[in-house]
Amino acid sequence: MIERKTGIYDGRSKSSAYKDLVWTVATSSDTSVGIEQQTQLTLDTIQTNLVELNSDKTRIVSAQVYIANMADKQRMDSVWINWLGTNPEHWPQRACLGVHLEGAVLIEVTVTAVRK
Repeated sequence: MIERKTGIYDGRSKSSAYKDLVWTVATSSDTSVGIEQQTQLTLDTIQTNLVELNSDKTRIVSAQVYIANMADKQRMDSVWINWLGTNPEHWPQRACLGVHLEGAVLIEVTVTAVRK
């Protein structure tokens, strides 16, 4: 009953789904760029992962954003807002936390969404 999509790391899936719910997580595919670019790449991966399990960014109900430097939150937010669009019906509940991330990773995002 649980559907899992294998990621690139051993011991964990990039996405999983159960009934109408989808969970996915992503970091940037390029850690040599700044927070805005890493945010965009991360969110693009989130959308790809959601589509793979018959959902999309308009169906996200909850999101957690982990950033390496809270001073980057405003710049991350501008990319986030642009990515989500202007329709408040598509805005999920979201928390943003400052955390220590591995290497040059500046952002990690995990979401829960509903399938179509």
